[in-house]
Amino acid sequence: MNSSEYEILAVLAEELNMRKAAARLYVTQSALSQRLQAIEAGWNVKIFIRSPRGLLLTPEGEKIVQLAKETVQKTKRVKEEIQRRVGQISGTLTIAVTSIVAQHWLPPVLKTFIKLYPDVNVSLTTGWTSEVLSHMYENRFQLGIVRGEPNWSGIATRLFTDQLYLVDQEIHDLEQLRHTERPFIQFKSDSTYSLHIQQWWHEQFQALPARTVMVDQIETCKQLAYHGVGYAILPEIALDDREQYVVHMIPLKNKRGEPMTRDTWLISSEAAWQLPQVQAFEKVLRRFVP
Repeated sequence: MNSSEYEILAVLAEELNMRKAAARLYVTQSALSQRLQAIEAGWNVKIFIRSPRGLLLTPEGEKIVQLAKETVQKTKRVKEEIQRRVGQISGTLTIAVTSIVAQHWLPPVLKTFIKLYPDVNVSLTTGWTSEVLSHMYENRFQLGIVRGEPNWSGIATRLFTDQLYLVDQEIHDLEQLRHTERPFIQFKSDSTYSLHIQQWWHEQFQALPARTVMVDQIETCKQLAYHGVGYAILPEIALDDREQYVVHMIPLKNKRGEPMTRDTWLISSEAAWQLPQVQAFEKVLRRFVP
């Protein structure tokens, strides 16, 4: 088998879907099916079982796919090592980023990086901090950008800190929260962020909000607060469009009078940090942090 055939098996095993795998490999489904048949003929076994729901790995296929994944990873490492020695900044930069950072802070960073390093391909995925950390623990990405205090033993660099605000059209003083009937609009988030807010609330009021509305996305939460449905607690990074709306923004402070903040971190493994495309991206990042 050649390297392209190993890559085909690795992608098929990840997607377990001919259409999605074909899209990732930039080939037609029929061409991919023919290549798979040829590979299976070469091994003289069925590697995948086709079904209406997708593909299933056979026991023999599991062993072959494991070999394929190992070969793809080893080939990738060799290529990156060669590129590092040559000094040309190219290859692929893989980044896992929390959704809020990807939406509100990362776009100008990526725009600058892509303009400066056109030979580098960028692979980006987004999610909650817990999901990004999981990807990084599994060594699936070279860089991660997370919120809060990361439980990470590799390289961790604080990028910036942003203030938390209570946002509402009507409430302009935190003391009004003790008596308001307006709902507290909350969004689903990582447990560390939710605990952060719960601790602050307990310090201030020792009681739960009278009414709450739970939504699944921070953007929905923000828009409901902007349009007067209720009040929300939001990080400054998400409030870049607040000038369009008439809302009060009250900075939160803890019981010691210190601002309530949320840190954003860049994390990486020692090995990935040595890659030239990673070092180049870190240099671009520095242009956008205080």
